[in-house]
Amino acid sequence: MNRWVKCLFGLMAGTIGWAPLGAFPAESSSAPKAQKGWESLFNGKDLTGWTYKPDSWRVDDGVLTCGETAGDIWTEEQFGNFAIDLEFKVPQKGNSGVFVRTADPKSPVQTGIEIQVFDSYGKPEADKHDCGAVYDCVAPTKNMAKQAGEWNRMVVTCKDNTIQVELNGEPIIDMDVDKWTEPHMNPDGTKNKYNAAVKDFARKGYVGLQYHGKPVWYRNIKIKRMD
Repeated sequence: MNRWVKCLFGLMAGTIGWAPLGAFPAESSSAPKAQKGWESLFNGKDLTGWTYKPDSWRVDDGVLTCGETAGDIWTEEQFGNFAIDLEFKVPQKGNSGVFVRTADPKSPVQTGIEIQVFDSYGKPEADKHDCGAVYDCVAPTKNMAKQAGEWNRMVVTCKDNTIQVELNGEPIIDMDVDKWTEPHMNPDGTKNKYNAAVKDFARKGYVGLQYHGKPVWYRNIKIKRMD
């Protein structure tokens, strides 16, 4: 290509915003785009901002993963209305959970909402204990869990009386907690394990990640406050 042709292409690129192929780095499919209002909950280097039992969690190459001793990990700060955006992966038969608005980390099951993290890949119909479910309360509208060992992206939004969950780009939960008016009872007539009506759970609390013996990995954990 002679210098006049090169010049012509350079002028066109400057005029209409073209860029030569490969001028921009490929967008990562695993990391969410940075957006205004979002802040990191996990810095990828250490466990600053979290509370946990010794040897229960560690950081490996920018990934939050389990240590030698089972135990959940909790934010030092409490959150009310917010969205949390994170990625996770589990092994075959892996089982974990994301707790939101937990009033007492010493009793998370009875004082917080758990979004299930589970190896439920391939199930034709998800239930109240499969990946993305509000545990024991609401089943996902569809099974969006990826195969064990692959990264999943989850966004959980808590706003007043609503809890919404998006898994791998698809909305799967839209829960109105005000409809849970009785202990041990879901609005559809099925039983749950909660000693109090879910509508009476705290609307502000800690965010936690569950580790009760099975490996799990988390990364790119961000939060957006909406109070």
